[in-house]
Amino acid sequence: VMLAVLTLAGHAQQALTWGQNPLVSPEVNQDNSVTFRMMAPEARKVQVTGDFLPTQKVKTPMGEYDAPGVADLTKDDKGVWSFTSEALAPELYTYNIIVDGVKVTDPLNVYSIRDITSVFNVFMIGGGKDGLYQVSKVPHGTVSKVWYDSPTAGLTRRCTVYTPAGYEASKEDYPVLYLLHGIGGDENAWSELGRAAQIMDNLIAQGKAKPMIVVMTNGNISQEACPGETSEGFKVPSMMLPKTMDGYFEQAFPDVIKFVERTYRVRKDKAHRAIAGLSMGGFHSLFISINNPDTFDYVGLFSAAVDQGRQGGVQSIYENRNQKIDRLFGKHPKLFWIGIGKTDFLYKNNTALRDYLDSKAYKYTYLESDGGHIWRNWRIYLSEFAPLLFK
Repeated sequence: VMLAVLTLAGHAQQALTWGQNPLVSPEVNQDNSVTFRMMAPEARKVQVTGDFLPTQKVKTPMGEYDAPGVADLTKDDKGVWSFTSEALAPELYTYNIIVDGVKVTDPLNVYSIRDITSVFNVFMIGGGKDGLYQVSKVPHGTVSKVWYDSPTAGLTRRCTVYTPAGYEASKEDYPVLYLLHGIGGDENAWSELGRAAQIMDNLIAQGKAKPMIVVMTNGNISQEACPGETSEGFKVPSMMLPKTMDGYFEQAFPDVIKFVERTYRVRKDKAHRAIAGLSMGGFHSLFISINNPDTFDYVGLFSAAVDQGRQGGVQSIYENRNQKIDRLFGKHPKLFWIGIGKTDFLYKNNTALRDYLDSKAYKYTYLESDGGHIWRNWRIYLSEFAPLLFK
């Protein structure tokens, strides 16, 4: 048995070494280029795909969008494939390796994140946007996975809650930001891919944002929690879930607010509540806020899926949208914030919403960034939105 174990260990070690030096992938070079490597002597073709590469256009029924590019690795005489990127800007990047047409994670990189139905490797250049995405030597908040009863949904559900540094020892009441994910995501999305805790820790420590509680809900009202962490066991994740954009989540959202205000030390008025979300979460944020005009003084739409609701469900949530927007602005919200990428497939929808706001001379803040419907933009939007809250 020992001989067999040692033999297997030897083969594993050979797979990870080239000569006497262990292979490294990805390796961030001094000029911020990145080298990817893979030992695959029998492979015919090895590629890398990720959001650090120039994008390629992909057409879908929902429209055209930017997809990650693909680059070929080159094989040497020892069976090691490699590719070195151009110098990259500071950012958190995701990627996969493609071996003979099969997309896999990099066996040399232990850092990976699930996003909906896919698993990506990650690496970071220079701490991300202005260093906000890295864990810095500053006071840290607490991230908790919290279960609550939702009578409206008929489920016990989970949300992720960030409490700022010092919350446990303080007697202060805090404002709350409700931060919503996109279609197919879950309550882990913003804390993992979105780097929400790191962004908030760094902004608060720098005095750029007020200390606040951030509640990251699960926007799929038919789910208890993220896949693999519910009573359904290791159910296969899916992007298309029932009751996703049918009004049921908006209808049940007061359950979350009631739980938070019953459980945490928070300010329980409009001036100390904010709501924001990306894509589907932006869609939810819009309709939750305009159907509850006395609830939120701060609204953020990040690449919002405006006017993408489905037929059926609780259609009263989506009826008379413009009249409801009028009523919201009649309550004088302190901030209505819109961010969208120049090549986002939802750009025209957001332009139409802005045209209506402009026609009524409603004040809003607008940020147009490069790129499309990607986490790189949504992290930027949170970094820009949070410092404007609760001033």
